[in-house]
Amino acid sequence: MTATPPHRNALIVVSHPDDASFSLAIARRSEAALLALGFTAHFCDLYRDNFNPLLTRGEVRGSKTDDPLTQRYRDLLASAEVLVIVHSNCWGSPPAMMKGWMDRVFAEGSAYAFEKSSDLGDVPKGLLRVNAAVVFNTSNTTEERERLVFGDPLDRIWKDCLLYYCGVKNVTRHVFRIIATSSLEDRKRWLDEVDHILYGATSK
Repeated sequence: MTATPPHRNALIVVSHPDDASFSLAIARRSEAALLALGFTAHFCDLYRDNFNPLLTRGEVRGSKTDDPLTQRYRDLLASAEVLVIVHSNCWGSPPAMMKGWMDRVFAEGSAYAFEKSSDLGDVPKGLLRVNAAVVFNTSNTTEERERLVFGDPLDRIWKDCLLYYCGVKNVTRHVFRIIATSSLEDRKRWLDEVDHILYGATSK
């Protein structure tokens, strides 16, 4: 792989309660791949960081957060040129911990803003400087069933409802499946794919 110029920040965020999960393996492989490409990689493991996913009353009303960890996550997101998200498919949505990270970290004034300084239903201005976002999901649903029966809501959530809203146009999403019946060889091959996906996304 060809290294990128120094001082480029990448943020990896993963949500899974099991240290031995494939989600954690993907996140760690992502960190290694980004470091090999020359990025400064910041690894945020929401469970191991003991992140509190609950919005506060003040945050709901647009006030600044008084939680140091949430503010740190906001600062890391604001400085990231590459964003990597890793989580499993939980009923067609991100798991609760990851959803709380989305709610608390993608805040008005930090990830997006409105021209009139208040949400009047108009189109927001994205504030993020992320050039490439990669979302890795794990699933036990086939691609055809996910698309035809459920409509692949995770694709819409990440690309359209959140990242595009905050100004991120270059979004790659990849789903590893079927996790429940996967072999060790499958997982090794999938981890190799992580390298190629990240190289391709950051080279655009």
